[in-house]
Amino acid sequence: MAACYSEIVNKDLGVSIPRPLGNGPSRFIPEKEILQVSKVDPRVQSIFEDAFAALGRLDNISLVMGFHPQYLESFLRTQHYLLQMDGPLSLHYRHYIGIMAAARHQCSYLVNLHVNDFLQVGGDPKWLNGLDGAPQKLQALGELNKILAHRPWLLTKAHIEHLLKAEEHSWSLAELIHAVVLLTHYHSLASFTFGCGITPEIHSDGGHTFRPVSLSQYCVCDIANGNGHGNDLEERRGSHQVSGEVEVLIERMKQLQECRDEEEASQEEMATRFEREKTESMLVATAEDEECVQSRDVSRHFEDPSYGYKDFSRRGEHVPTFRVQDYSWEDHGYSLVNRLYPDVGQLLDEKFQMAYNLTYNTMAMHKDVDTSMLRRAIWNYIHCMFGIRYDDYDYGEINQLLDRSFKVYIKTMVCSPEKTTKRMYESFWRQFQHSEKVHVNLLLMEARMQAELLYALRAITCYMT
Repeated sequence: MAACYSEIVNKDLGVSIPRPLGNGPSRFIPEKEILQVSKVDPRVQSIFEDAFAALGRLDNISLVMGFHPQYLESFLRTQHYLLQMDGPLSLHYRHYIGIMAAARHQCSYLVNLHVNDFLQVGGDPKWLNGLDGAPQKLQALGELNKILAHRPWLLTKAHIEHLLKAEEHSWSLAELIHAVVLLTHYHSLASFTFGCGITPEIHSDGGHTFRPVSLSQYCVCDIANGNGHGNDLEERRGSHQVSGEVEVLIERMKQLQECRDEEEASQEEMATRFEREKTESMLVATAEDEECVQSRDVSRHFEDPSYGYKDFSRRGEHVPTFRVQDYSWEDHGYSLVNRLYPDVGQLLDEKFQMAYNLTYNTMAMHKDVDTSMLRRAIWNYIHCMFGIRYDDYDYGEINQLLDRSFKVYIKTMVCSPEKTTKRMYESFWRQFQHSEKVHVNLLLMEARMQAELLYALRAITCYMT
């Protein structure tokens, strides 16, 4: 959102008074719903207080994640360890890698956050002029950043060897593991940021304006991006059209469970269904599939801005199948991370498990609902888009549980999050609560992070063996 500066001057003090540019922490979720969470749940208030004490701020990402305090605790604990506790990388390197990762998706919110942190821990301002102003060691990380963000299946042990054997600019294995975890953390957090419509805080770049309040309360760019207040009549009509969608979904889950109990597909049929779903996922278009205009402030932090997920899908390239039975987080990745970067494997595992298993046994206004089948379908669909297959999962369930508008939202948020709009956020699961949609975004974020990590850690394992 562009800030148009026409100063409002306080006549008594002779100073310009800024006002927030957005209405609360999210463009998609009403501010009162977000703020209400901490009022009714003392645990959330306590988490917010601890986060503020540790960082000196409470960012809007945390406020939105406050819908799910169990997850938020795990997330903040992990992020604090990655950025501030003892580890292979220096503090300013950590924040610079965060900038590089967030910039791949033009996530100016996260870039600005870490530019400030980078400078606070003594980072060289010259590095912020562009990646070519940073040390060779960080520049060399650009290729890994690019591949992990957009086409992680292309990562090989040759990429790892290039970083570990670069003479005076070499990375150690421990440093590389730290960097990989940071890159995947911020790629996926960029997805969450766009998927929840997170807005900058008032003190941040893009978070305030000196422009007088307009009658419409939002600017033209909001309308263009589908982020305005919307047409109430149209929304009511849309809501009427989807009445009963929750009941339909619940009934489908019951039917699928009955089919599971009655018969089990053969391994050949399961493999065929996976390949079919993987191929179909390539054909799902991201939001409007438009070119994104690169922001100089963000694009200078990475190379090859034209490189993205869409290039591969348009050319019809084949994504090789990654069998979890051959290399999994639980049996391989977890121990590798913990060995080279102690405690982080455990923290990541807790965070993955928290997002995957989180449930309140509700769907919209329905209670006592087992949502495990739906959560697994969402997680496995994301991994399927990355070519990752679970031999024991029937991928035919995905088309039964995830409709096309939901798939478009998932693919956009995971693969091209910078294209996510309020219209897209509102178009799926219209009868569900905002807290449930935030839960979906947590699933998407963690599934994406684990998918990237699996490819990176497998490549590192190949190099080591």
